[in-house]
Amino acid sequence: MSVKQLFDLTGKVALITGGTKGLGLQMAEALGEQGAKIFINARNAAEIDEVVAQLKAQGIEAGGIACDLGKLETNPITTLVDAAEARFGTIDILINNAGTTWGQPAVEHSYEGWQKVMSLNVDVCFLMAQEVARRFMIPRRSGKIINIASIAGFKGNRPNTGIHTVAYNTSKAAAINLTRALAGEWGPYNINVNAICPGFFPTKLAQGLQKVTEVIKQGTPLGRIGGEEDIKGVAVFFATEASRHVTGQAVAVDGGNSVV
Repeated sequence: MSVKQLFDLTGKVALITGGTKGLGLQMAEALGEQGAKIFINARNAAEIDEVVAQLKAQGIEAGGIACDLGKLETNPITTLVDAAEARFGTIDILINNAGTTWGQPAVEHSYEGWQKVMSLNVDVCFLMAQEVARRFMIPRRSGKIINIASIAGFKGNRPNTGIHTVAYNTSKAAAINLTRALAGEWGPYNINVNAICPGFFPTKLAQGLQKVTEVIKQGTPLGRIGGEEDIKGVAVFFATEASRHVTGQAVAVDGGNSVV
C-alpha cells in the first residue's frame, strides 16, 4: 500500500460531535479533503445548515443534525447515530469532540458544574463510542475512534494564573484513560482508539483564557498557540490506515507546552 493510499479516506464515513466550529470544523474539513463523508452535530440547527453548506462547497459530502448531547435524558446519542446511519448507511470513524468546561476554584466548585463537565466530557464520550462500536464497528471488525482530550488531562494548573478548571482537567484525564481501556478491550475487533490532546487553541471553549495567551506562549517551546491547521494532520493520521498499528495513545498537540 502506498503512502497516499494509507492516508486515503475515500468512501469512509466520519461522525464528528461538535463539528461546526473550532477543532471540530478543522477535523471535518481535513477528513473531508481526504475523501471522507462527514456527519456533524451541534445544538443549533442554523449552524448545522451553514457548516454543511460550507463543507459541500469544498466538495465534501456532508450532513448533520441539531441535538444537545449535554441533555442525556432526551436520548440524543441514539438520535445522532440514527441520523448518521440514515444519511450514510454506516459509521467508520467516530471523533468525540464535543466538550465543555466550568471555571470555578476547587474549594467553591459547584456539584452542578462538576456534573455538567463530567457528563459531556466523559459520559457522552463513552456512550457515543459504545453505541457506534456496538452497531457498526464490532460487527464489521473495523473502526477508528478518536477522543479529543487535552493536555489538561496530564497535569494541574500552575498557581497564580487565574485558571480554575479542576473538573475539566479531571474529565480530560478520564478521557485519556477511557481511550486506553477501550483500545485494550476492542483491539481484537480491529478497532483503533486514540486520543488527541490539544494545548491552547483560540476556540470558543478557551475564550475565558485569552488573558493568559502570552504566558502560555512564553511557556511553549515553539513559542505560539495552536492555529487553524494544527489539529488536521494528527486527526487524519488517526482516522486512516496510516495508524493501523497505533492504538491506546494520547498525543499532545501543544507546541511542546506539556514537556517543559
